[in-house]
Amino acid sequence: MTRIILVRHGQTPWNKDKIFRGSRDIPLNDQGREEARLAGDWLKGETFHAAYCSPLSRARDTGEAIAGHHGLQVADLPGLTDLCYGDWEGLPLTEVKVKYADLYRQWERAPHTVRFPQGETLDEVKLRAMAAVSEVLQRHPGQTILLAAHRAVNKVLICALIGLDNSHFWRIGQDTTAINRFDWTGDTWQIMALNDTCHLRSMPRGEYVDF
Repeated sequence: MTRIILVRHGQTPWNKDKIFRGSRDIPLNDQGREEARLAGDWLKGETFHAAYCSPLSRARDTGEAIAGHHGLQVADLPGLTDLCYGDWEGLPLTEVKVKYADLYRQWERAPHTVRFPQGETLDEVKLRAMAAVSEVLQRHPGQTILLAAHRAVNKVLICALIGLDNSHFWRIGQDTTAINRFDWTGDTWQIMALNDTCHLRSMPRGEYVDF
């Protein structure tokens, strides 16, 4: 059995202010660093054999906060890079809803049909992210691997691993530093945990915001 522990990065200023991040390298804020530290403490009793992350610093720093307890270096895995929102990147949600009103409504209702202007589709993210997971499985059979990535990438991967297509994107919740666990038995994925945030119980947190 090979185990994947898939973690979303901690909070950034652009999460908090609802600004589209995508391929922009936006670092963790103070809360995000604390979330990553708590995730690392929560997972320090695990046995990890390898750790990979999106090349963006918010994912890398989250991965390092976890992998540091295990004496592991975190290697970049480009297939885990966040969804490229193209022209939406750097724009606040309020502006996108006005400037790209029709496309935003499509994004809400049929996310699998959207290509972001100068950006990607969810199916393109699925292809590269699943290829990255396959690469990790080949490198580390029978081991436990940490993957640190992003909201959109995690949603797409979770859909793929549990047999859903990308039309179900909005059905998957991913809090900052959410922990997801999957076991590969050799012919199927078993879902062990989704959007686990038990490590954040000591932090004051508001209602879940899917952004």
